[in-house]
Amino acid sequence: MTLPAAVPVDTSPIAAAAANDDLDPLWRAIVAESRSRQNDIHLPISFAFAERLCASHPEADALVVRVAIVLHDTGWSRVDQDRIISEGFSGDWRRADVRYEHERHGCDIAREVLPPLGYDEAFIERVTAIIDGHDTRQVSHSIEDSLVRDADRLWRFTPTGIALASSWFGITPAAYCARLRVEIVPELLTDAAVRMAEAELMRAEVLLKIEQLS
Repeated sequence: MTLPAAVPVDTSPIAAAAANDDLDPLWRAIVAESRSRQNDIHLPISFAFAERLCASHPEADALVVRVAIVLHDTGWSRVDQDRIISEGFSGDWRRADVRYEHERHGCDIAREVLPPLGYDEAFIERVTAIIDGHDTRQVSHSIEDSLVRDADRLWRFTPTGIALASSWFGITPAAYCARLRVEIVPELLTDAAVRMAEAELMRAEVLLKIEQLS
């Protein structure tokens, strides 16, 4: 059963929240780490979903969620770039070593960039606890963990996410959309995320002519 939202859920097309620039120093600290695996696209879109999920769950510590989603995939920058596609998107890709590696590297990066920005050790530990296992762990340990995991998946339901992921997996957009419905929607942990995913996917399938181009 998914976690119900505390307030009405915004399922309109995803967009950046206005004037949320408090994390700009953090974004600037990870420019180099954002240049692999299209993270300069994935991270901002996932961040927008994370902020929307936080709005639906005011009981969560929004700063932990927002910082964790910015950093969660930065570890891909320290993985052999050829292995990202060859191992991370083929075969038993969910258990690929590179997925565990990028989580460990992501924790390392968090511990490097956050102290100079003024974040204390207790806060950093909460962030790294989420990053460590966000792709490979089967369970969520907190509401903040759940929102990060859902935001990380929600970007896949946008036209941009479908375009990139279908190319990584070497399948058609139609096949990837079908995979989203069968595999990813059931993984979502909050009702808000399920509703956002279904709305985004419906819009994307119309825009991308999925029925006609199947």
